[in-house]
Amino acid sequence: MAYPTSGDHLQAPLLSEGIRYGEVIVDIDGDGSERRMVGGGEAAAMTLFEDENPFSFLGASAFSLSPPSPVDPFRNHTPSMSFYGWCKAVVCLPIALARLLLFGLALLIGFLATKLALLGWKDMKSPMPRWRCRIMWVTRISSRIILFSFGYHWINRIGRPASREVAPIVVCNHVSYIEPIFFFYELFPTIVASESHDLLPFVGTIIRAMQVIYVDRFSSSSRKNAVNEIKRKALCNKFPHLLLFPEGTTTNGRFLISFQHGAFIPSLPIQPVVVRYPHIHFDQSWGDISLAKLMFRMFTQFHNFMEVEYLPVIFPSEDETASHLAKRTSYVMGNALNVVQTSHAYGDIMLVKRASELSKDYCSNFLVEMAWVESSFNISTSEALELLDQFCAMNPDQSGRVKSNNFCSAFGLGDNLLFKKIFAYLDVERKGSITFRQFLVGSGNVRKQPLFMRACETAFNTYYCDGESSCQLDRLIQLFDVDADGKIDRDDYMRCLWKNPLLVSISPSLSQTAVLAVHL
Repeated sequence: MAYPTSGDHLQAPLLSEGIRYGEVIVDIDGDGSERRMVGGGEAAAMTLFEDENPFSFLGASAFSLSPPSPVDPFRNHTPSMSFYGWCKAVVCLPIALARLLLFGLALLIGFLATKLALLGWKDMKSPMPRWRCRIMWVTRISSRIILFSFGYHWINRIGRPASREVAPIVVCNHVSYIEPIFFFYELFPTIVASESHDLLPFVGTIIRAMQVIYVDRFSSSSRKNAVNEIKRKALCNKFPHLLLFPEGTTTNGRFLISFQHGAFIPSLPIQPVVVRYPHIHFDQSWGDISLAKLMFRMFTQFHNFMEVEYLPVIFPSEDETASHLAKRTSYVMGNALNVVQTSHAYGDIMLVKRASELSKDYCSNFLVEMAWVESSFNISTSEALELLDQFCAMNPDQSGRVKSNNFCSAFGLGDNLLFKKIFAYLDVERKGSITFRQFLVGSGNVRKQPLFMRACETAFNTYYCDGESSCQLDRLIQLFDVDADGKIDRDDYMRCLWKNPLLVSISPSLSQTAVLAVHL
């Protein structure tokens, strides 16, 4: 027998050329499934689904999707109390009651002082007069007493705040409701906040005295007005510092999430500040934990640690964009905190809350990094929430995955060949199930194609004639009838496809198998 030389070993095939496909492929993820690569039947159909692209007429190629981020920047790491925590709570209960009384008294005094300071003041768009600011010192001292009642007996400061003339804008990471109270005492700044804060009892009045800039984050006109107000107040040295939390929501402090650009559009000097809450047994972050529970645990701590570090002022260069300035600032802050920045955003919080309202398990499975989704596919948070409702109607399992039969059943189509192709298009991992992230990104990938709107027009002109549908699928008829008037006009059809871009492939003019129910 002749043996190959060492050089032949490098060129010899590992398998003979006659064997091109394995007979059994076992899923190493351990879900117990396997695919048999034999000629014909179900496996041949599965291969067909994977190879065929139902959106090729749009020019949409098969999309790839990187693995989801394994981190949850909103998760509180001590959501439940340990045995030690309960023992400490029992011991500290008398102290907690005294702290609660002190908290209420300080809040009441601060509220009354603020009412006095605001009495008769109508021109709140102008800087607050000095004599009113002096009265507000009572409220500022009350806020420090409130911090004391929460267990922050002393606060470690590193560095010093820059003067208003040097850096009119201050940005800080947002971990808890403690930071606004601290900065109210420290700087008495003007802040940017949601309009809903104005309705809070006691607190709403105090916030009003800060000449808050209200913003509706889902309204483009409101955001534009807020940016104009930020610029106007930042350029006038008679106003105090402007304080913004560019993350837009609270995190657990172990990551930075994407920055909104409102603080950086004016292109003015910015002083970044980072806040840390060193702890062992009690995570003080206001993430997926209720406010009442967080306050109770703060009241029952011997002492809560807080560290505030003022970083060097960042001066924007000439012609520097807001996006680049935000990246520079986030890099400096992340470096000081020794954390990384993710592409999560406030929209992720809303998705998790919505999943919780729908009684879904492990709601963190529905995090999608909304900042990346919005910038890459132009999908707004409200649109993502609508797609989440659709996805949850498909009955995802505990891990947040939907199987093929549930996907088709959600549209009332049963064993439909076209929808199985759509499902295979979304199933980029080839696991026989899809996640919400795949459903969302796949929908966005279809909708962003340049030919999408033209295809929608063609689909309507071919699919409907004088308002009558050539398709007898009742579930789809209900889906397209957006205004529920029993008729499907052009506006209904276009709005439906915009919200459900995957349905663009059902037009007979674009796919010959649009309404064929094929049972394998």
